[in-house]
Amino acid sequence: MRASRFFISTLKEAPSDAEIVSHKLMMRAGMIKRLGSGIYTYMPVGLRVIRKVEAIVREEMNRAGAIELLMPLVQPAELWQETGRWDKMGDELMRVKDRHGRDFAIQPTSEEVVTDVVRSELKSYRQLPINFYHIQTKFRDERRPRFGLMRGREFTMKDAYSFDRDLEGMQKSYQTMFDAYTKIFNRFGLKFRAVAADNGAIGGTGSHEFHVIASTGEDALVYCPDSDYAANMEAAEAVASGTRGAATQALAKTPTPGKTKCESVAELLNLPLSQTVKTIALTVESEEGKKSFWVLLLRGDHELNEIKVSKVAGLKDFRFSTEAEILEVFGTVPGYLGPINTKLPVNVVADRTVANMADFVCGANEADFHYTGANWGRDLPEPVVADLRNVVEGDASPDGKGVLAIERGIEVGHVFQLGTAYSEAMGATFLDEGGRPAPLQMGCYGIGVTRILGAAIEQNFDDKGIVWPDAIAPFELVLCPMGLDRSEMVKEATEKLYTDMQAAGIDVIVDDRGLRPGAMFADWELIGVPHRVVIGERGLKEGNLEYQGRRDEAASSVPVADMVAFIKGKLGK
Repeated sequence: MRASRFFISTLKEAPSDAEIVSHKLMMRAGMIKRLGSGIYTYMPVGLRVIRKVEAIVREEMNRAGAIELLMPLVQPAELWQETGRWDKMGDELMRVKDRHGRDFAIQPTSEEVVTDVVRSELKSYRQLPINFYHIQTKFRDERRPRFGLMRGREFTMKDAYSFDRDLEGMQKSYQTMFDAYTKIFNRFGLKFRAVAADNGAIGGTGSHEFHVIASTGEDALVYCPDSDYAANMEAAEAVASGTRGAATQALAKTPTPGKTKCESVAELLNLPLSQTVKTIALTVESEEGKKSFWVLLLRGDHELNEIKVSKVAGLKDFRFSTEAEILEVFGTVPGYLGPINTKLPVNVVADRTVANMADFVCGANEADFHYTGANWGRDLPEPVVADLRNVVEGDASPDGKGVLAIERGIEVGHVFQLGTAYSEAMGATFLDEGGRPAPLQMGCYGIGVTRILGAAIEQNFDDKGIVWPDAIAPFELVLCPMGLDRSEMVKEATEKLYTDMQAAGIDVIVDDRGLRPGAMFADWELIGVPHRVVIGERGLKEGNLEYQGRRDEAASSVPVADMVAFIKGKLGK
């Protein structure tokens, strides 16, 4: 590739609407161009990266035995109605009508379509297992698209779907895909972590997320440095802290005027925050309009995990109580709520750590007062106990092999054990050895192809621009000739080196635009090409070329005759 015949359009400053590093650098490097809110044109430089990501994904999916097809972007509403997701997906699902008034969805994912394919094509256990995948445009109508390709509305995703005869087979297919994903992200050259996750709206029984590690990541990843335990914050198990001691204090209603936060109560009473308990009021309303009221108890220095709460029996459809409901149930305003002497009966659920506490402080259900010296069994009944909180750094690892650490990550892949959630809803069955129909066991596996670009940049950048890993860089090598139009020696050496690099299978571009060295180098550092060779008359007279890796602080001299082998060694070819 010659730069004069390619399209390069770099900017000195990012547009004002670019918020995070990857968004700014992709815009400045001319990789994407905004068309509308959360919708981008992939420009030539950016598209080259996308195609390299796709190639790696495709190679490893094929190697793992998955079969490529291509499912439609526009899908009939009837399929989504069969699974109930036409309504459950809410506003994120883009709905359209054709000229006949029929409803369609612009696909955010393809579980329904692939299940429809399989229920009509697969009949016998002899056709199983099978795994279909495609790389296709997706659309999710995000409420607030932001961060460029990180949270856009239109994006490219690889999604795969496995079908097996039984649970054991599905788990084997799941492991095959998990291993394939590990190979994919290793080939990308990115630092990543696979963590146990919650299935969310997809449904099913178990899942793992693949995260690119980046300090700017919006997801908290929990792991144990001394073991294999890893989970995202939503799914990470919080082990009970401490053991309950005997009561040593009498229950006392203590004045706490104006102190509505655990932090201010602890400061007033000169107690550690960990001795306080905060009360969170919830309401569950049945379809008939009947309400039940709940109290969740967390230690004052811990945070509620709403995903865990939704898994407590009876709390699947919870919401936070309104102020009117709080007054009705507790007889006081928020800030002084507690589990003792509520105005109306409530269901009390205590976090594991709170269940181990003694002599704790909680609201007295009266403005400007808290109870001190509260104890289980004596002052209030033993509670229902559940894991309700986010873990914190230093918590014991659930596997008992150390303590937990937390780092930030960007989710770029997710694998799910779906089970029969979709096959049963859509009547996707096969005939087993005895001729009996049975539902297919499904797995689902996604990679955000275009999101990889943003995640890779968030992990790999400096003050000059992007630093691409070799495998997904738009070009592996850029040749920068000095005075190409003035020196026949430079011209000849550049042409020969360019030809030799191409023959060696190296993805090379030569910058023949005639720019000054500073402007030329700045463009390629911004774009992030990982390897650069400068061809100058002075060096050629000494038999040398100048090499500099994108992360190198200084350039080094390499003999002209050795440069191809040198670059191949750098690229591991």
